[in-house]
Formats: sequence, structure tokens, C-alpha cells
Amino acid sequence: MLGCYFLYVSALVVWRGGLWSYRTAVALLIPAGLFVLAQVERRSGRRGWSIVRDWVPAALVLVAYWSVDWAPNPHLDYSLEQAFVRWDRLLLNDWGLHAGTERLGATLPSILEAAYLLLYAALPIVIAAFYLRHERDRVDDFLFPFLVGTLTTYALLPHFPTEGPRFVFAGQDLPGVDTVLRRINLWVLDHGDIRASVFPSGHVAVGFSCAFAMWIAVPGHRALGWALLAGAVLVWITTIYGRYHYAADGLASLAITATAIGLIVPVRALVARLRR
Repeated sequence: MLGCYFLYVSALVVWRGGLWSYRTAVALLIPAGLFVLAQVERRSGRRGWSIVRDWVPAALVLVAYWSVDWAPNPHLDYSLEQAFVRWDRLLLNDWGLHAGTERLGATLPSILEAAYLLLYAALPIVIAAFYLRHERDRVDDFLFPFLVGTLTTYALLPHFPTEGPRFVFAGQDLPGVDTVLRRINLWVLDHGDIRASVFPSGHVAVGFSCAFAMWIAVPGHRALGWALLAGAVLVWITTIYGRYHYAADGLASLAITATAIGLIVPVRALVARLRR
């Protein structure tokens, strides 16, 4: 899945830029490297190479996210942002999301920002959890649907150039409570986030993809999936309350990841039926 995604990125870079660049080379080298790793693992038979393969996606998912900036699309107007912010203000003001979040002072805002910050470690934590539970054989069952949901969302980002509300509507609708965790999240976003687009939300996609993929990988332990789903919802709320994203960004990510991952089950059933 990662190999296909980076081949897509390389084609998009060439199509948008019309020139061969180091970014195209990187996007092509990654699938080649993954192919070599698979061949080495298959031929050597050593467990160490298999373990490396388990952990490579944790690093490459971040590279995949940054690669959205490699093929920028001209941002011609702010029509999407103007439409999205109206829905946000309905949620924040008329429906009380802003006031409700701050009803207990810094408590709920801190919880939300903590959930958002922990998202960066979600994939390594989940992979490690499979190892700790002695269920390493199910890592692939988790990684494939996770990557399907996450990378499908990433692939759409370059086609919807949008800027986040904290840039387009600077100083407006901001949280009334400042926390240390919010300052950390802002620093991370200022130094490591993409700028090509915020629709659909890559952060929310990771959260929901983790939850849905866990339900597929470990169907007998639904509590794990529900816990990850709760974390994904907290991340989505944080993106709205903290003005990192518009509510529509997270809603789109939920729809995309649910659809993409949801198709895996019937497709697998069909393939199994055809093999009989």
C-alpha cells in the first residue's frame, strides 16, 4: 500500500511540476526500498527482517503526510474555508461546543490537547501493543486496513487546497483557555505540518483508521477498538475547538476511512469464496 501511494505521489509531482526533481526520486526510491526489503525478508527467513517490516510503516506514514506538500495545487480562492467556518461557528457558538469545553476551566481543553498530541505516537503504540500481547502475527492484519484508510485520505489532500482556520481567520474563534499542551501542539504544527491542504484532515484520518483497523485485526477484543475510537473523536473535537481544522475536515476523514476500510471485509470474503 505504501509503495502504491508513493508511486502515485511521484506521478502527481511530475504532473503538477512538469519536471523531474529530487522529490520524484525520493517518491520512487521508497517503493524500490520496500520491494528490496520484502525480497531480503523472503530469502533470508530471519525474524529480524520481519520485525523491521513491521516498524517501517510507522516512519513512512509521516513521510507520506509530508509528501502532500511535494505537489502543490494553486490556491485560487477561499470559498471552501468561508463555507466551512460557518458550520464551525454554528458548532462552537450556537451549539455550545466552545462554552461547554471550557466549563471546567483548563481541564477539558488539556484533555483534548493531550489526545491530539498523543496521536503522533498512536501507530508505534499500537504496533508495540501487539508485541506486548504476544499477537505479532496480527500486525499485518492491522497495518493493511490502517494504511488503506490513512493513505486514501492523504491522496485526496492535494486536490483540495485549503488553509486552516487559524491562518485564514487569524485571531477569530480561538479557545479562551491557554494551556502548555496547546502551546506544544502549536509549535509542532508550525514546524512540522503541511501547508498544501487541511481537507480532509490527516490527523483525524489516522485516529479513525487506527480504530477501524483494530476492529478488523482483533475482532474478539472490541474494547481496544472502542478506546481508539474515543481517542479519534477527541482528536476531531480538538481540531475544531483548537482551530487546527474545520469540522468538515474531520467529517470527510471519517467518511473516507470508514468507506475505504469498510470495503476490505467484503472484498476479502469475495476473494476467499473465489479461491474455494
